[in-house]
Amino acid sequence: MVRFDHSHGSIILWDIRDLNVKDHKNIRVNIPFDHASHIAWSPDSKAFVIHTVQENHIQVYKIEKKKDGTIGAAHPMITFDKAHEDDVIGFGISSNGKFMMSCSSKTDMIIWDLKGQQLERLDTYLMHTHTAKISPCGRFVVATGFSPDVKIMEVCFKKTGEYNQVTKAYELTGHTSGVYDVVFAVDTSHIATISKDGTWKIYHTRIEYSRGESPHVLKTGSYTQTANPPKIALSPNAEVLAVSNDSNVEFYDTYTGELYDTVENLYTGLINYMLFDAAGKYLFVCGDRAIRILHNVCGYYTTINSCRRLLTSKQTLATQERLNNTILECKKTLEKFGKKY
Repeated sequence: MVRFDHSHGSIILWDIRDLNVKDHKNIRVNIPFDHASHIAWSPDSKAFVIHTVQENHIQVYKIEKKKDGTIGAAHPMITFDKAHEDDVIGFGISSNGKFMMSCSSKTDMIIWDLKGQQLERLDTYLMHTHTAKISPCGRFVVATGFSPDVKIMEVCFKKTGEYNQVTKAYELTGHTSGVYDVVFAVDTSHIATISKDGTWKIYHTRIEYSRGESPHVLKTGSYTQTANPPKIALSPNAEVLAVSNDSNVEFYDTYTGELYDTVENLYTGLINYMLFDAAGKYLFVCGDRAIRILHNVCGYYTTINSCRRLLTSKQTLATQERLNNTILECKKTLEKFGKKY
C-alpha cells in the first residue's frame, strides 16, 4: 500500500499485512524539491511509478525487499523525458505490464512503454479533460471531459508483443453534459460514469464491439451536486457505486439506483480518490493527509437482494443452498454492524 504526502514531498509505503497492528511500520521515500501528484504500482509489485508536480516528470522507483519479504527501501531508477506542459490528471500502468498512460488536463494523452519511450500521442478532443484511466484488464484507455460522450479506446499489440496502435472500441452515450469521472468493474464487464448533468450511469460493456455491438445503460441515478466535481468508485461486482460529495461519500445500489447511505464529514477538505478493495468489503478514501477505510455495508444488502432475485428463477439444489448460505452470512455480518435486513 502506498500514499504520497504533498506537504512533505514524500511517499510512504506500508505492508498491508501490518495494517491491523496499531503501530504498523512504513517506509518513507523523499522526493527532493518536489512532490507526487499520481502513483502506480507495477503489476509484479517490484517497482512503482510517480508523476512529479514541479518538474512534470515521470519517475520509476525500484523496490528492494528484505529476506522476510518486507520492503527495505525504494530508489529512483528511470526518469522519463518531460512530455506534458499542463497538469497531469490521468496516470497508470496496464495490468499486463505492456504500457503506461499519462494524460494532461488539456487534450494530450501519451501511451508509453515501461522504459520511457512514447508509443503513441493522442488527442482526446475534449477541450478540457477531467480524468483518464486504464481498464483493469489492461486493454483499454479512456478519458472524460467536456463531451457528454465517453470514448473507450483499445491499446493493440501484435502477436509478437510489439506495439501496434490505439483504436476506438466503443462509445458510452446518454449524458447531456460533460463527464467528470469514469470507472471500470474489475472484469471490464461494467463501466460507471458521473456527469455534470447531475446523473450517474452504469453500462453493460461485455460486448462484441468488433461486430458492431454497442454497450447499453443498465441504470441511471441522481447524485447530490456541489460546486466541486465528484469522484466515483465501483465495487468489484458492480453492485455498489460510491460517489464523493465534497467531504462526504454516498453509497448507491446500482440495480435500483437508490441512495443507501451517506457517510459525512470524513475530512475538512475534499475527497480526492476512492477505491474498493478486491473483495468489495471496504472502500479506501483519500483526502487531506489521511486514508480512511469504510465498511461497504451497502454491499451486504445488494448481495442479499441479488441472491434473492436469483432464487426466483430455476436453480439447482446446490446453487440454492449456496445462495441461501450467502444470504445468511450477509445477515450475520449486518447484525455485527447493528443493521437488520
